[in-house]
Amino acid sequence: QVQLVESGGGLVQPGGSLRLSCAASGFTLDYYTIGWFRQAPGKAREGVSCIKNSDGSTYYADSVKGRFTLSRDNAKNTVYLQMNSLKPEDTAVYYCATDHGSGSYYGVCPADYWGQGTQVTVSS
Repeated sequence: QVQLVESGGGLVQPGGSLRLSCAASGFTLDYYTIGWFRQAPGKAREGVSCIKNSDGSTYYADSVKGRFTLSRDNAKNTVYLQMNSLKPEDTAVYYCATDHGSGSYYGVCPADYWGQGTQVTVSS
């Protein structure tokens, strides 16, 4: 059974940093595309960053390029999202999600299994 459990969200001031973690179970991490998505109040869910199993390439939404870094620890079956230089517009619920072949696309990142989400609030 695929399970994804996020942690690391919270309240941070503009310009600050957070690191989100996603512990995966029920599947082998590097066999599937996995990434981070977010949804702000009143907005559509969007793909933030994902790593594709097909070629190992990592993709980032234009809004987070140069500030966010996705990484993967296969030994721990865990994915991370390091978020630096955070802005108020980064405020959202962040979801870890993976694609096992039936995913819908959010930007360039597909997903069909989702974690429960973790709130990130950037505010002074």
